[in-house]
Order: sequence, then C-alpha cells, then structure tokens
Amino acid sequence: MITQYVEKIPDGKSHPDFTRKPIALTIQEGKFAFFKALVIGDPEPTVTWGRNNGDVSDTSKYVTKYDPATRDHLFEMANVKPEQADTYKCFAANEFGRAVVTVVLNVIEVGFKKAQADSQVQPEAAVADFKSVLKRKSKIQPKMEKKEDGEIDPKFWELLISADKKDYESLMLEFGVTDFRFMLKTLNEIKKEREEEQAQFIENLANLKPIEVGPDGCATFSIDMDLIEQSSRIFLYKDGVMIPYSKELGDTIKHSLKIVGRKYQFSIRDLFPDDAGLYQVDVEDVNVFSTDFKIPMVDFLVKIQECKAMEREDAVFECVLSQPFGKIMWVGKNLPLEAGDKYDIEVSEDKLIHRLIIKDVAMVDKGIYAAVAGIKSCNAFLVVEADKGEPGKKKQLPINTNTPVEVSFEKPPSVLVPLKVHSPPKGFQMYMTCAIRGCPTPSVTWHLNNVCINGDSNYYITNSYGVCSMYILRVRHKDAGEYKVVAVNSFGKAECSTKLVVKGKPLKILISIIEVLIWILFVIISLIIFLIFSLCFFSSQTKSH
Repeated sequence: MITQYVEKIPDGKSHPDFTRKPIALTIQEGKFAFFKALVIGDPEPTVTWGRNNGDVSDTSKYVTKYDPATRDHLFEMANVKPEQADTYKCFAANEFGRAVVTVVLNVIEVGFKKAQADSQVQPEAAVADFKSVLKRKSKIQPKMEKKEDGEIDPKFWELLISADKKDYESLMLEFGVTDFRFMLKTLNEIKKEREEEQAQFIENLANLKPIEVGPDGCATFSIDMDLIEQSSRIFLYKDGVMIPYSKELGDTIKHSLKIVGRKYQFSIRDLFPDDAGLYQVDVEDVNVFSTDFKIPMVDFLVKIQECKAMEREDAVFECVLSQPFGKIMWVGKNLPLEAGDKYDIEVSEDKLIHRLIIKDVAMVDKGIYAAVAGIKSCNAFLVVEADKGEPGKKKQLPINTNTPVEVSFEKPPSVLVPLKVHSPPKGFQMYMTCAIRGCPTPSVTWHLNNVCINGDSNYYITNSYGVCSMYILRVRHKDAGEYKVVAVNSFGKAECSTKLVVKGKPLKILISIIEVLIWILFVIISLIIFLIFSLCFFSSQTKSH
C-alpha cells in the first residue's frame, strides 16, 4: 500500500515504492531466517520493519541491515523461535509518501506432530514427526564400483530414474558418466527395487513431467498416480528438506498441490533464484518422482512488442536476451507453441535474438503471445486486421516463410538500452550500463569528454554478450562529464551518451584555503603596520632627546 503525502510531487522526485518485495518464508525452528526488500524513491526512503503481534526492537533477535552494493534492505532473525511466527511489515518513507508491504513468517516446530493451525500454509504432511522427515537423506545407494573419474553423484540416479529415455545422454554428460552399459545395468537394479517399494502404496505411476516455468510465471511439475489408499500422505522435498504446501491455490501460497482425478500437479509461485534445486515427491516414505529445477540468469533486454498484421500475412515477434539461451518457450493463448506448418521459431547464431513467426494469420490467431526464458517472461498482443483484398490470395511479405530461405542476422550496431543519467555523491560507487547489439559482434569503446578511457585503470569496463558496463569504485569530481559509448562493426556504427554529475561542493576546500590565506595575509599586514608604527615612534623619541 502506498500513501502519498502531497497532492503534486515535484519533477525528478518520487514517493517510495518496492521494486522487490520480501517473500513469505516457512522455516524450521532454530534456523536462520531473513527477509529482503529493494526500494526506490527520491529522496532516498528510510526503511523500517515491524510485526503485527510483537516488538522487533530486541537486537538479539532482530537485526536490520543495508547492503550498499546491491541496495538490499535486510531483516535478519538468527535461531528463529516458534513465537516469532507472525505477519511482518516493511515500511519505506520519505517526505512525499510511504509504502508498506506485508510478509508472513511460518516456523515449523521440531518434533511437532499436529498440523500448524496458525500457519497460512497448511502442509498435507504436517502430521508426520518432523524430527524424522525434515532432514531426509536419499534412499538410493546403488551398489557400484568407484570409477576412474570418481564416485557417481547419487543425485544422478535420483534424476535418471524419473527421466525420459531421450534425456539419458544429457544427464550422463552433465554428471560425467561415460559407461553407458554400467549406467543401464545399475538403473535397472534401482528401478526394480524402487518399484517394489512403491507397490506398497501405488497401483500405477505414469506421465512424469519435469519441472518447467509457464507463461504465468509459475513453475509446475506433475505425475499421474493411482494410490492404493487415498489417505496415504504425500510429501514434497527440496534438496532433502520437507516443504509445506497447500491444496488451496492463492496469491499468498508459495507451494501448492492441485489434484484432478489421478493427476497430481505441484506449483511454485513468485520464483526467485533461491527456488532452484532438486524437488522430490514421496508417498509415505517411498520416493516416486525427482526433478531438478535450474534457473538460468537471463533477462530480456528487448521484450516482444505488440504486432499488427493483416489476414493472410505473417506476424513476427522478436526479443533479445541478456545471455545466450539455446531455446526459449513461446506461448500463444496459454498453450506452448512448436515449430511446424503454422509457426516458425528462429534463433540467431549467438543465441541472443529469438523470433516467433506466425504464418498466414487469421482472425482466430489474435490474442496474447508470450516469450519465456528461465523465470523471466514477457508478452504482447497480436492484432489481426481484416483484409479487404482478393479473397483466398495471400499477400506478399518481406519475409516469405512458405519456401526455405536463408535468414541473415548480419546488421550494423544498434543501441537497445541507452545510458542513463547518474548523479552520485562524491566518494560513492557508480555503475553505468547499456546494451548494444550487432552482427558481427561490434567493438565497444568508452569515452569521457571525447577521450577514450578503455585503458584507464580508474574505470572498470566490461562487455558481457553486448551488455556494456563501466564501474567506478569511488566517484571523484574529475569523473564528472559526458560519457559516450561507441560501437563499431563492418556494417556501421552506433553510439549513445549521458552526463555524470557528481554531487557535492568541489570548491569548498579551495574556498577554505583562500580564507586561511586571507587571514594570514591580514596578520602579516597588521604586523608590518605595527612594526612601521613602532619604528616611527622610537625615531621620534630619539630626536626629542
């Protein structure tokens, strides 16, 4: 909730807001818990924390911190206790307004055997003895010899037993397993043992779908399962630690389970890098499914934009990523799209530019389309306009996708994200960045007041796949001026510029020195006048005698 104190905010100023909110946390008693928030506002907001039912002034239980490098505001609780379970609030305030966000902390008591009545997330498995299930160790311990390249990670077998056969090769490559015959023999032994264990609680198990991120920003994985006893308890684990989940979907629920017939679908909302890990589903004490969730650190430098096309034309959506990504997910009307008669999916050689071509569009094709890369996504609308031309005749297009053509990605440099104006105080760190694209990859140089600074050790300059950054550890007044980024390749040139204004009073010290010199000069002149006056006085006295 944001409260604005004034009717009109001056230009360049703003009320506080949260660019990253703290996320709900369920944690075991005695562990370290923390919330993290990122706020914006001008002037810089003051951040404080509170809770609904209690005080947070005890510094032995609650510690607030600020990380100037990441600009994160942290609220830490070491050795968390059950009585600290509550709804917490983060307040950000400046002279123009205040922003408030709430977040829930749930604490699992060690040894507690009944469901947590006060928790918003009611785990299906909360009736179990948490002493025995919270720290779960893998039951897969295959009998195998030590290989020349070392012992095989047990996680490999956990993933392999739930994987599709087409994924065996990639898993072997990832974990460094080279003996295919040894792998198959060991896997068959593990599967046989696992099926015998599962037979105690499960009649049939099929359609094991690994975890993936959908266009709604949620990660999901599912299995089809027939239980012998419907009362059998189902547990969810992440990296061997049990995760509470709910069967009721909601905006505040992090982990949830949806059961439709024999299909069990688990969902994870509000994804962050910390959500990566090995997820496992157990029925009672038997593992039935394992899936590894990997989150690539990739973002959209250029998101897909609204596209307009006439009937029987081809529509094109294009996006640019911050890191090379082999394949992204394209979604149309909440359904995954695959290359075929209707769609072409193209990727540039550097795997940064991705395109979706919708061929021969019709009115039924209009709607929202999305591009999903890792946990990041963007969407745009396809507008289809009625064609009043000759019926049944397809309009000629710049890109003809009906016949095989060679698509060239060669192009001159262009600025995707320009430099922004910065006004750091003297002595603070400063980070300036922009995004450049071009094929072939352009060479990039930085200039300060038209002087190249690429070789200056006072500036740390990087170029990561077209994301060009310049870092100054401590800003000085001589760093102020016009910064320019120039990108050049064989097809052309592009540049962008901005100004760096260093806050502070650079003349203050000089003025102080001048003032001191004036006082010294005044004292010297006074002494000279005094000496002259004294000499004149003594001279007159001598003449009188």
